[in-house]
Amino acid sequence: MPTSLAGDFPLLLVALALGLHIAGERRAVALLRRPRGRRARWRSCSFYAGLLTIVVALKGPIDNYADQLFWVHMIQHVLLLTVAAPLIVLGAPWNSLWRPLPLDFRRAVARGLAHARWGAPLRAVGRALRSPTGAWLAFSINLIVWHIPVAFDLTLRHLWIHACEHTTFLVFGVLLWAQVIESPPLRMKLRIDHRVYYILSSSAVGWVLSLVLAFATHPLYPVYAHLLNRPGGISALGDQQLAAGVMLVPGSLTMTIFVFVGLYRWLGKPAGDGGGAPQPSTGGVST
Repeated sequence: MPTSLAGDFPLLLVALALGLHIAGERRAVALLRRPRGRRARWRSCSFYAGLLTIVVALKGPIDNYADQLFWVHMIQHVLLLTVAAPLIVLGAPWNSLWRPLPLDFRRAVARGLAHARWGAPLRAVGRALRSPTGAWLAFSINLIVWHIPVAFDLTLRHLWIHACEHTTFLVFGVLLWAQVIESPPLRMKLRIDHRVYYILSSSAVGWVLSLVLAFATHPLYPVYAHLLNRPGGISALGDQQLAAGVMLVPGSLTMTIFVFVGLYRWLGKPAGDGGGAPQPSTGGVST
């Protein structure tokens, strides 16, 4: 993959998603013959905010300083994993992204994924990642692997690996948040109380990583350790400790808010309800 294309790959995906979503929403208005409802408009705003978060993380000042300061690089990860991903899930863009594609293409892809032999491996992977356990494992293992020093340094030395890292953060982040946030037509399998435990357990992985970074007695990442100059004159170890703080505090903020909201909803359930996850009608257009 050419270097220039590799660096812009996540942003190209953002542009494609934005174009498809706008076209899909216009098609929905044409099919319904009425403007989209307030709920649908709010979901669209959430999706667009998620896309904007990706752009903010990967372009501009944050991206410019990410190669020089580890803690700024960590801000990128936090924005992708805990801001962009839940906003996209809350936006429930799935029908709108699918709707503008040609009907023959949609039918061929749907038939292939559902019945064709070539789609069998994809169906197996999809079943695994769609489950709460599979999504949790994918999110956690992906987070750990990319923070292994060898892998992390590769992302700083090779732009296409860096683009891959950011893409997997976003994809697995979406898979994780889709287990706990209503995002029609996707269906959640976890009860309200289990969603709280689920997010707490996923937060724990980041907490452990942040503590490893905070209490390390030497810089763990050679690329940052060997920089001759850093903005602000900060030391490599100090930079690493700030990165740990970013992962531990801002990185936990979205999950903390979700836990408190989840507890409020859970404790407010009528007795005997069981904390189930109702599946309301989406009221959307999937044609």
